[in-house]
Amino acid sequence: MREQVAFLLWVIRRWAPPYLAACLRKRPRPAHVVFCMVDHFEPGTGKATQGVEMDRMETLLAHFPPLADKHRDSFGNPPRRTWFFPPHCHVNGNLRKLVSLCERGYGEIELHLHHGKVAPDTPENLERTIRLCLRDYSHFGIFGVEGGQKKFGFIHGDWALNNSRKGGIYCGVDNEISILLKTGCYADFTFPSCNEANPLQINSIHYADDRVRGRSSYTTGSRAKVGGHNGAGLLVIQGPLHPIWLPGKTIGLRAFGDDVAFDKPPTNDRIDLWVRTWIHVQGKEDWVFVKVHTHGAVDSAVVLGEPMNEGFTHFERRYNDGQNYILHYATARELYNIVKAAEAGETGDPEQYRDYKIGRPIYDASPELFEASEELKACVRATYLG
Repeated sequence: MREQVAFLLWVIRRWAPPYLAACLRKRPRPAHVVFCMVDHFEPGTGKATQGVEMDRMETLLAHFPPLADKHRDSFGNPPRRTWFFPPHCHVNGNLRKLVSLCERGYGEIELHLHHGKVAPDTPENLERTIRLCLRDYSHFGIFGVEGGQKKFGFIHGDWALNNSRKGGIYCGVDNEISILLKTGCYADFTFPSCNEANPLQINSIHYADDRVRGRSSYTTGSRAKVGGHNGAGLLVIQGPLHPIWLPGKTIGLRAFGDDVAFDKPPTNDRIDLWVRTWIHVQGKEDWVFVKVHTHGAVDSAVVLGEPMNEGFTHFERRYNDGQNYILHYATARELYNIVKAAEAGETGDPEQYRDYKIGRPIYDASPELFEASEELKACVRATYLG
């Protein structure tokens, strides 16, 4: 409770004025709303048995396609999920099964990484872990290519990007952003986190300058804007962080983020708040980015069930009338490409920029590879046991 109250006071002090000003600002019409759901997908989380883990995978395989098939955006695209998949879950054929969904056009896969839990990670082990992930995942065609290099989106486990948590837990590497850039990361999608790791610059798309050393160096940086930036840093694409009132609570006001979970369904009011934060590239206010996250393996009843179905329906009724709003369902890679197109001053419909920088992966679920390589397992075990 103490940490929650402290964070709430911080939000009121640092965030309330710009949030209120943003809500009152006149919005351009029509506005293109680009919606992206990123999934911290860990079927074995919570020390699940192999049977539970397999059930979670089968639930996703059985329920996501019919859910997606019910819905379409302005150009006829179904909602596609981006599964950020960690190497410690690359067992029992989980990754191969996930690729089979991507092969059918239901989403894309990027990199999720937990490390530094049982011992602080080192820069050398972190870089080797990422490079081995790129190698092992690429057997299935995972990751898009730009300029001949594999590029990946990233979500840090336990909200500890760049060793930002108190006491240095869940990471251990102060120059993590530099290593991510070196190995081909195109953007980070970790935040918001609603704890001390959250960037001070919220509800924004900005660049974390890798030349700035030290923990939490990503917390501020130059905003993404039309005309580009100085070429330094890792793009940080944040989801919405907004106030919400919880009735019946002693302290009802909460700082609420983009989390979709069993106790945080995508209600119409929440969706409206997500859009109202109006996250955009400076100078391109008619392209609005709504990135939300979930832990889909454990919150499947919400994100694969009727709550998500109703959420998509609200998006399509409220934000796809062609006059005030035009809706686009996007993957993390596509969202990044549209951001880069906005920075470059491209105009018109963002639909044409889905593959602007990083090409579309060609997924292949045929390789009979059911778990990570021994080299990758050893790197993960060095600092994280799940």
